[in-house]
Formats: sequence, structure tokens, C-alpha cells
Amino acid sequence: MDNLRRFETISDYNVFNNNETLHPLISVVDFSKAAPRTGSRMYFGFYTIFLKDVKCGDMIYGRHIYDYQEGTLVFMAPGQVAGVNNKGEFYQPKGHGIVFDPELIHGTSLGRHLPDYGFFSYLSNEALHISERERKIVLDCFSKIKYELEHAIDKHSKKLIVSNLETLLNYCNRFYDRQFITRENVNKGILERFENLLNEYFQSERPLTIGLPSVAWCAGELNLSAGYFGDMIKKETGKTAQDYIQSKVIDLAKQKIFDKSKSLSQIAYDLGFKYPQHFTRLFKQKVGHTPNEYRTLN
Repeated sequence: MDNLRRFETISDYNVFNNNETLHPLISVVDFSKAAPRTGSRMYFGFYTIFLKDVKCGDMIYGRHIYDYQEGTLVFMAPGQVAGVNNKGEFYQPKGHGIVFDPELIHGTSLGRHLPDYGFFSYLSNEALHISERERKIVLDCFSKIKYELEHAIDKHSKKLIVSNLETLLNYCNRFYDRQFITRENVNKGILERFENLLNEYFQSERPLTIGLPSVAWCAGELNLSAGYFGDMIKKETGKTAQDYIQSKVIDLAKQKIFDKSKSLSQIAYDLGFKYPQHFTRLFKQKVGHTPNEYRTLN
């Protein structure tokens, strides 16, 4: 699967799937109209939402392989590469998708709130698994958007298209919240691994050589995207992943402050701070006292 197909425009992708282009910036794609094909990697210059109705092989997304089963939604932002690895065998695509150009939502409410839909940065192995009832809701949103695309263009068209797209994404946010809850045991396992990862990090020489651990680094060590990892931690703990890391740092700092053989500057460096004043600022923000005040009080 070495070939890379590039789709820069909505029209390019519609041609590939034998779908008519009804609007230059958005399309509801019916994959059953596409000709049988073999797996390939694909570059997308627009947002994509895939709902597949058939198992067509393993999805390749970055360095990860995902067993792309029925009843899953996969989201991708512009500039991402994905594909299907089915060992060169022909398969008939089935299912539906929505593809839309960022230009469609510029200046709209959805455009302003698009960062709220973090799942566009998730990895494919963090896909949304939906129930049959949820699938009907998704397809209903697809249908309403398609209706507007087939309707004669008037002053209401863009507003209704974008509004229905925003409704779809809001439902997907709800479904992901449900998935975080129903996968609670899996999430607790990740939370435990996150805690162990931080413990091992601060027991090593890494803070002195690398600095404070970032959210992206922790997510990578746990084989998760930063977006999915951050959303999962927030749902499980009520804290952002960054707040969780900072709380860990402060807890360790409180322990180290009692060791009067070390200066507060040395403690800051040991924890991974590049500058002691950054340590002092964070400690004061979280504890209400400077490290020196805390040491004196205790």
C-alpha cells in the first residue's frame, strides 16, 4: 500500500467515489456508488466524517492500524493521511460520509466553535463506536444536509447546511461522552498507567535533562492522541491533563521542600523547571504561598 491518493478538493473526492458534486465546499458521500477498489493511503485537504457499513480491511492512520468494523465513526481534519490495508484485494466500499472544506464554516458559529470538537484530532483507534439508535440519528443528520444540497439554493441554504452539520457534531460530542462512560474500565486503566508514568518520570533523571512532562509526551507514551487523552482525563478526573500534571508536580514539591539540605532553586531544577521563578509562580498559584513561605510555615 505504497501509493498515496491526494484529494485537495471536495470535487476530487466526489469524482473518485462516483458522486455528483452538488456544492463545492461540502458533500454527503454515498460510498456504495464507488467502483470496487484496492486499499490505498489517502491525503485529505478537508474535514472528513466516515460512517462505514462494511468491514473493508484494516485502516492505516499514521503509524497505527485500526480494525475498522461496522458501526464506527472516524473523524479527520485537513492535512491528515489515512487509508485501508486489505492486502491488495478488491472490495466494494459501502456506507456514508460527509466531507467539508474549512471555507464553508468561516464566519459562522460552527467556525468559531470548531475547536470544541476535539475528536477531529483523535487517532483512528479512538473512533466513535455508535449504537444502532445513534446510527439512525447520524444518518438523519446526513439526510437533512443532503436534502439542502439537492434543494434549489436560496438565502437559507448555507445557514441550514451549517446548522445541521453543527447539530451532527454536537450529537457526536454527546456520543463520545457516553463512550467515555461506557468504557470506564478501560479509562481507569489508562488513568492508572498515567499515574505510574508520572511516578517513573519524576523518579528518573528526565526532569533534569528534558524538563517537565508535556501532555503530548504523556499521550504519546500511552499510545493515544493528545486530544483524546486530554478529553478522557477531563471526563475521569474533572481536571485537564495539564492540571493533573501540575498537581503531581506540586505534591512532589511539597515533599521536597521539607528537605532543607536543598535550596528551593535546586528543588525547582530537580522537578524539571528551567527557571526557579516559574516554579515559584506555579506554587504560589496552586498553594497560595510561595515555596519559601510554605517551608517557613511548616
